[in-house]
Amino acid sequence: MPLLSFVAIFALWHWVSLSYPPFILPSPVLVVERFVDRLQDGTWFYHTTATLTEAVAGLVCGSLLALVLGYATAKSEWVDRLLSPIVVASQGIPFIAVAPLIFIWFGNGIEAKVLLCTLVVFFPILINVAVGIRNVPPALHDLFRVYRASRWQMLTKLELPAALPTLIGGLRVGGTLSMIGAIAAEFTSASRGLGFMIQQGNNLYDTALVFVGVLTVIGLALALYTLIGWLGHKLIKI
Repeated sequence: MPLLSFVAIFALWHWVSLSYPPFILPSPVLVVERFVDRLQDGTWFYHTTATLTEAVAGLVCGSLLALVLGYATAKSEWVDRLLSPIVVASQGIPFIAVAPLIFIWFGNGIEAKVLLCTLVVFFPILINVAVGIRNVPPALHDLFRVYRASRWQMLTKLELPAALPTLIGGLRVGGTLSMIGAIAAEFTSASRGLGFMIQQGNNLYDTALVFVGVLTVIGLALALYTLIGWLGHKLIKI
């Protein structure tokens, strides 16, 4: 069924593109040709590697930070009261508006782009970690206390495994958001990456190149979403 849906979408796309010039809506064939050109000259791999590196690094940093603060928020009421207003307020600011400040403060290197990705993925993962830890049944906590489990054993043997399904859900959302953060950062300031390639195509009225960049971003987001889900499934079975 997914294959049939993709075939139907591309068939409709090709049919509609016949009514427009290529600089408005290129046909799928033209997009494939532009993709092959970029693949052969190495620029597609060059830009894709840059974006994927930024997104994955931001996802890892954001996940670790969210795991620590989410656990602290779930276990301590005063930490929850202290951090919740700050976290919620930070999410009220559009990250695309914060991006120029980040580049002013941290420069135009990969560090600023990773930081922006970290900020984008942090909030949904934090919420999922806190919810997962709080939903551990109290009876299981009592059972572990009866057997004199240490705090580390409580964390690794009970709380993290019990919160794992919720945590995986947050990571899957964060994986897709990390791609948005990377592209937004590259739109603001970059000399490489898929965001830069999309802007390059837009400036040259090369709409086929824009489609190549957009479809690559979609493919990477789907790949991250699927990979995290597969790993989560394996961990939950263990």
